[in-house]
Amino acid sequence: MPTQTTAWDTVLAAFKRIWGYENFRSPQGEIVQCLLAQQDALIIMPTGGGKSICFQLPALLQSGLTLVVSPLVALMENQVEELLQRQLPAALLHSEMPRTDYKRTLWTLERHQLRLLYLSPETLLSAAVWERLCQPTLKINGLILDEAHCLVQWGDTFRPAYYRLGAVRSALLKSKPAGSRMAIAAFTATADPQAQQTIQQILKLEHPQIFRLNPYRANLYLGVQTVWTPQQRRQALLKFIQSKSGQAGLVYIRTRRDSETLADWLTQKGYHTAAYHAGLSPQERRQIEQDWITGTLPFVVCTNAFGMGINKPDCRWVAHFHSPLLLAEYVQEVGRAGRDGNPAEALMLVSERTGWLDSADQQRRQFFENQAQEQQRSAQQLVQKLPKQGAVNSVARQFPQGAIALSLLHGQGQLDWLDPFHYQIKPQKTGHRVVAQSNTQAAKQMVQFIHTKDCRWQFLLKSFGFPEAKKCGHCDRCRF
Repeated sequence: MPTQTTAWDTVLAAFKRIWGYENFRSPQGEIVQCLLAQQDALIIMPTGGGKSICFQLPALLQSGLTLVVSPLVALMENQVEELLQRQLPAALLHSEMPRTDYKRTLWTLERHQLRLLYLSPETLLSAAVWERLCQPTLKINGLILDEAHCLVQWGDTFRPAYYRLGAVRSALLKSKPAGSRMAIAAFTATADPQAQQTIQQILKLEHPQIFRLNPYRANLYLGVQTVWTPQQRRQALLKFIQSKSGQAGLVYIRTRRDSETLADWLTQKGYHTAAYHAGLSPQERRQIEQDWITGTLPFVVCTNAFGMGINKPDCRWVAHFHSPLLLAEYVQEVGRAGRDGNPAEALMLVSERTGWLDSADQQRRQFFENQAQEQQRSAQQLVQKLPKQGAVNSVARQFPQGAIALSLLHGQGQLDWLDPFHYQIKPQKTGHRVVAQSNTQAAKQMVQFIHTKDCRWQFLLKSFGFPEAKKCGHCDRCRF
């Protein structure tokens, strides 16, 4: 329940004043109550479910700072820009910022002028930021992990800082007055039961309240179409886009280079579109997002860098030119369509199963699997060379893959973080795997989804731990 000094009518009044809503959608109110009471939480809500309000409002109602750890600069910029437009005390820190803006944000942090600070795991654990967060007089109410599925997908590979977040709370509280509390809440649209377990274990959530909303969308049609050659794949996409004339949509593709190549080809075919990926400048990304939201661009050819935190309720379709590697990615991306409740369609284009004429899908999956296996091998080889106890920064300087190796060892139960910057390797015989599901296993689940003969929504609901519903009647398996 809210604290005594934050009566519920005060909460509702602030909600209406800032966002203009009279009341919450379930379970928004319950989540706000949970965070105001500074309880740990794991929240799984479909895209478009209003997750950000659930942690922004409690942060604004309390004195002190709430840290929001976010995976993408674009996502941080979108949320902070919206808050600043409402003249709310929020800021962000990331490595792409001009130096003067970065220093100005550190200055406001030092002077306790912020309620919300958005930053990546790597920025949170940087020396300049960490030093200021450890000020004894700076009250920190909570750590919010937004898009928490990224911890599972990236934490033991190319974003190892994610796996050190579980040591943040205890380390920060050591610098605060006795009796200080700090809650941790993880928000995501997609987490199957094993991913939920991983998030709770890595973040060291303490008796978390768990909120899970069923991702089923009765208005969203799911379809998968087999294509035999690269040319047929392009033609199938073209035909699909032609059938959606005048409707807003997204084309998801897996690499930056492919996004640019496909966008150029579609432009030559007479379509007004653009390629969107993490290699663009912040200004270029903002412009494309705005052009899509306002309808200047009917659709965007994008990598998975696009979509998180960008709200366009009337997006009518999502096309996957390449299949996602993970089922969680798929659910995230198709969830961009039909947020207004009106009919929407998601189409995935896949190579036929043998890959004889077009092996690109198989090659992408194989590359992904080989990369994961190679990282595991490298980590185990490094174990013999690493100090049994030490600092992650010194290991990272000495070994090119040192930080990733430490993260992988943590995921296998062979390493403890003494604090976010120092580790201790445990004897291997006591090791137990913390991460219950590898991304390699998750990738196989995606293949099963592509080739299932059963209702696609039933498959998704079962995969994410929800009771199986009756056949949906609006996927390609149910219609034929």
